[in-house]
Amino acid sequence: MPDHFYVYPAYLGRGVSRKGGRRVAEADSVPDLTSDEIVAAAKRLGYRAEVEPEKQYPRRFFDYAGRVKVMKQGSTTKARFLRELAAELRRQKPATVHH
Repeated sequence: MPDHFYVYPAYLGRGVSRKGGRRVAEADSVPDLTSDEIVAAAKRLGYRAEVEPEKQYPRRFFDYAGRVKVMKQGSTTKARFLRELAAELRRQKPATVHH
């Protein structure tokens, strides 16, 4: 098993469909997300993380947003980590009102 997760901004991005790669509920998504914000949030949660700016999400090959490599901790699943990460990002970046 790998000792890390890869996180693309599309996994958490508001405006990205599930089919387009979003991995959290729309209510948990974050607008205008960058790889640097993901790294900062992961570090606040106690994870080691680094940006890989030259990488792109295959489903969004036209979007050069980079990806983040996050070292796993214990038995945390990727899905649980993404939910925790989205919550931390929303705390730091208040959502705009959407309908």
